[in-house]
Amino acid sequence: MPSSTHNSLLGLTLQELTNLVLESNQPAYRAQQLFDALYRQRTEDLDQISTLPREYRTRLGEQGWGVGMPKITQKFESRDGTVRYLVEMVDGETVETVWMPEGDDGESGDGSEAGDEIESGTAAATWRRATICVSSQVGCAVNCRFCLTALLGVKRNLEAGEIVGQVAAVLREQGVEPPTQRVNLVFMGMGEPFLNYENFMKAVRLLVEGVGIPESRMTVSTAGIVPRIHDFGRESVRPKLAISLNGSNDELRSAVMPLNRKWNLRDLMKAAREFPLRTRERLTFEYVLLAGVNDAPDQAREVAELVRGVRAKINLIALNPGPELPYRTPEQERVFEFQRILVASGIPAFIRRPRGRDIFAACGQLKRTVEVGPAEQGEPRG
Repeated sequence: MPSSTHNSLLGLTLQELTNLVLESNQPAYRAQQLFDALYRQRTEDLDQISTLPREYRTRLGEQGWGVGMPKITQKFESRDGTVRYLVEMVDGETVETVWMPEGDDGESGDGSEAGDEIESGTAAATWRRATICVSSQVGCAVNCRFCLTALLGVKRNLEAGEIVGQVAAVLREQGVEPPTQRVNLVFMGMGEPFLNYENFMKAVRLLVEGVGIPESRMTVSTAGIVPRIHDFGRESVRPKLAISLNGSNDELRSAVMPLNRKWNLRDLMKAAREFPLRTRERLTFEYVLLAGVNDAPDQAREVAELVRGVRAKINLIALNPGPELPYRTPEQERVFEFQRILVASGIPAFIRRPRGRDIFAACGQLKRTVEVGPAEQGEPRG
């Protein structure tokens, strides 16, 4: 639990808020007023909840309650319109959250230039859809060798309210109102969501019921926490599932993802085949291509055999470079050849267009970076 000077209301369910107001001898409908203020109106301070009597707001404060909305302390803007936010929690810990107008939602990464409305240096005034990439932990414990976040280790899990709060803070900052404006969420930021499963799932339900973002517009990515994949398949409300593959055999996958030594490809693919997909739903396998490591034609054919028989597609991601990473980004033709082999084998395969690479906002680059080097084009804005 994060240490703080107050208990956060953000993260409480309607039932938990009902219990809270009844304990103070308030009418039960006050819970719905609180719920709407926290999630639909995304209020930042108790004093702003004008639907509550002043006396009750004062009492909540005296009891040690506060909203607990995370704060955006810094942001970096990319040439392609992507914005990387440094978001601070009540206890001072920070994570990164990314806004992508016309961004990849984790399900439609076909490599096309989706950003017709993205102009050089800024996002255009209008966009058809946007994606928010959300963090679930401060750091990450999975230790994928090609990911900058892994270099941080893990400090703690985020509470449900801190996960929801990232989305709320970015929506406020961008002036966006779901569900009237289409916003997708991808739980692909810092951390492994399935190692913070209960808080992640509670946040999902609050985002659906409170903020108003449908589960069909959410995707969660896991490095392959097999028991939680089984749990996730039993959830009545759940996002779409993406699994990080990144290796075509156990030896290779263990080298780049040590987690594979605990849950190997046999266990992972068994969980994938047993996962209860909904009508027209596909699993997504994500495959980060590392030059000279896992991008050979023979490895593409191995991947095709691995996923054969699963209703799935593969998103190919050319490594997004970063300091301290021991790998190189493959040549574009190498990426295209990998894709061609998968498609020829009957596997839908798409090349993810990198977003925010110039400000360290792309997949695998999140590291609570508070500066962008002089060779990069994104500029910090406070």
